Amino acid sequence: MAIQAAPHKFEAFRFNGQDYVPIGDWARANGLHCIWLKRGDELVATNRTTRLVFDVDSHYVEIDGVQVALSFPVANQNGVALVAQFDLDAAIRPLLFPSRYVKPAGIRTICLDPGHGGRDAGNHEGWHYEKIYTLALAGELRDQLRKAGFNVIQTRTRDTYVELPDRPALANQRGADLFVSLHFNATPTGKNEVEGPQTYCITPVGASSTDAQGEGSNHGPTPANRDEDESLLLAYQIQKSLVGNLGANDRGVRRARFAVLRDARMPAILIEGGYMTHPFEGRQIYSTAYRRRMAQAIVKGILAYQKLVLPPPPSVSRAINHHSTKAGNNSSAKHPPGERRQPSSNSAADAGF
Repeated sequence: MAIQAAPHKFEAFRFNGQDYVPIGDWARANGLHCIWLKRGDELVATNRTTRLVFDVDSHYVEIDGVQVALSFPVANQNGVALVAQFDLDAAIRPLLFPSRYVKPAGIRTICLDPGHGGRDAGNHEGWHYEKIYTLALAGELRDQLRKAGFNVIQTRTRDTYVELPDRPALANQRGADLFVSLHFNATPTGKNEVEGPQTYCITPVGASSTDAQGEGSNHGPTPANRDEDESLLLAYQIQKSLVGNLGANDRGVRRARFAVLRDARMPAILIEGGYMTHPFEGRQIYSTAYRRRMAQAIVKGILAYQKLVLPPPPSVSRAINHHSTKAGNNSSAKHPPGERRQPSSNSAADAGF
């Protein structure tokens, strides 16, 4: 995504307590050309390397072929497409401008969390239990990550039950650089239609989760919110790799305050690798060869993320530090006005898993 962030301020519209920005103005300021499709219901912003699709009234934006959840719907005011300033900051800019938003970091240790286990079988379809296939996927993924040079730890290596809080706690205690929880989905209805992977990361402060189930937006920050931009970028890169390498249906990057995510003190995601209840995708999930391909796709996503967050070489780092020292305490030298949101002070009990 070779476009440059623009520090422009735009005319703000106010809807339902949120500031909205004209998408066309923001896009043009960032070198993107806009065009309406579908009789004025869909706005495409694009250049040679990047394509964003905004659907009016939708809670998703498509970024280079991957659906990314928004906290507030896209709006249309007298033919002007609008996006919430909150979503520009929390969902779009960290993906388009990672060098500005995402903290440089090396990746050495990855914690894999095979979902469920022991008395918690997870989803099941016939004699197929989710806990079996998450553990099998974790084993394949572990081997491939080690071949790629990573140190790998797991929250469980056999069919045992691990309490939800203990899973991110292990990653925290062992100094993991990434936390990846592995799951498979199921649906009671529409079994022939509902398929495809989806990847979750922590919900931003001040927003409801994608699948809120009655949860409001008045949640205070969790430890995971400290790395929410990094978690979003990791989730996006892995979802993009899963969809592209598996030829799977894209069910998007979503937000949740799952128990295994909210206490992680490193970038953390939860992967739903597909639907066990789908007649074709379910058979693939039960296949060793397909799970090997899925593991390969996850590794490719992690490597793509690693490439974006690697610290700069020492010579570049020294130059940056020298420039920062000369800039003094002027924070606007690093972050133009409006390009960083402030965490909310609201507090409430977090949603469970």
